[in-house]
Amino acid sequence: MNDFLMTTVFAVYAITVLCLMIYGFHSYFMIILFYIKQKKARISVVDTVSEFYKNTQDKDLPFITVQLPVYNESDVIKRLMLSAVEIDYPKDKFEVQIVDDSTDDTIQIIDDYVKELKASTNVDIYTVRRNNRDQFKAGGLSNGLKFAKGEFVAIFDADFIIPKDFLRRSIAQIHNKPEIACIQSRWGHLNRYENWLTKAQSIALDAHFAASQGARNYNNLCMNFNGTAGMWRISAIDAVGGWSGDTLTEDMDLSYRVQLHGYKMAFDYDLVCPAELPNGMMAFKTQQKRWAKGAVETGIKLLPSILKSKKLTFHQKFEAFMHLTNNFAAVLMIILTVLTLPVLIAAPKINYGVYLPYLWTLVVLASLAPCALYTGSGAAQKKGFFSFRNFPLMIAVGTGLCVNNAAAVIEAVMGKKSAFIRTPKSGSLDTVRKSSKYKVGNNLTIGIIELALGIYCFITFVVYIFHYQYFFGFFIGAYAVGLFLFGIKTISYIFFESPKKTA
Repeated sequence: MNDFLMTTVFAVYAITVLCLMIYGFHSYFMIILFYIKQKKARISVVDTVSEFYKNTQDKDLPFITVQLPVYNESDVIKRLMLSAVEIDYPKDKFEVQIVDDSTDDTIQIIDDYVKELKASTNVDIYTVRRNNRDQFKAGGLSNGLKFAKGEFVAIFDADFIIPKDFLRRSIAQIHNKPEIACIQSRWGHLNRYENWLTKAQSIALDAHFAASQGARNYNNLCMNFNGTAGMWRISAIDAVGGWSGDTLTEDMDLSYRVQLHGYKMAFDYDLVCPAELPNGMMAFKTQQKRWAKGAVETGIKLLPSILKSKKLTFHQKFEAFMHLTNNFAAVLMIILTVLTLPVLIAAPKINYGVYLPYLWTLVVLASLAPCALYTGSGAAQKKGFFSFRNFPLMIAVGTGLCVNNAAAVIEAVMGKKSAFIRTPKSGSLDTVRKSSKYKVGNNLTIGIIELALGIYCFITFVVYIFHYQYFFGFFIGAYAVGLFLFGIKTISYIFFESPKKTA
């Protein structure tokens, strides 16, 4: 390797490490922000709800539409519908609207169950359908609002079970506060312990709702609606032009538009809405790709307006930038895996001077940030040891996803549009394990790249050990395990599990 090429490779590697370090230290920052404010904020929510019901009788409660967007959800739809009609709220003060874009037997299941529930509960439950899936979920929600009678709308995806107190608790935090556009609750997990993948996902989502949603909301930073388990002020949706389907994350897009307009978002950490986690690798990858691509699409669409906004503070703009760009870390991770081996081989020829110990100290601290993030977030739910014990699973999932999510980022940057592929649900619980009858397609090229990178990282790991770099070898070894596992799973799925139906 000539000197120029070696210098170029090292420069790209150093910039990549620096960028990943920034995202790593940002994780420390967010978990600290959460813990500084979370106790007081959570007590404030309890006080707000209590005070509201001291002065509000049931007859004075506003009318609410509960909106259930579904698409081919035969495995879980009855569970969702039943929880909707069992909500503890005056029966004459809410309606249940099923926004159904289904094309399979879910249609008949819904129609039959609507009749049954109407007869047994006296709840106003009805279905809204259309002739196409234009703009996918965003289009369905928008169409449903044409028929909604509520001043507020609570939205739940098909894999959720609605807590009985959801409407009462949420409306108390938004009704008399016209500046608040949306209340987001925290997701619980119906099948947290089902397998290694659901355990890892539960840890990651717990971290998201603490270090992301909690930290942002409690510190007056921009946050987003997570697409489900939240309540919206319909006038706020209308004020910014309604739902839009020009990104794959219509929830994130709407959230930032209302905050640019001057509205605020609210978060209730202690209102927990149980949901089903994807229990299969391909369903999980499909979900993550949609989220990653949609976030980048939203960033491309809205970051110019966010950065120029006179209504947002510098700190709000900075956090919005970090939030909407964090999926670029997947691209950086791939660059890191490719360049680590040549940098290691060339390292003896480079004079680092006295700065090497300081550089490696920063790298190590940044590398340990996810562990602090996940363990700290888990501790807020008294699951800190569970998060710490299963941290290797999180490492495998985080590294294994990088090719999948990097492809999503690249597609978004290139402007390549794709359909909204919903995540298959099976109705799984910790005690009842099921598999969805729907399958999702996957890209063989992605699987091959994952497998090849996994093998390459293993070779790099061996070279690290040969150079007695045991500590740093652990990190590249984690990449090897995660990428190899995801590659094998993806390729075997494509060849041996032919989809009967595509979700």
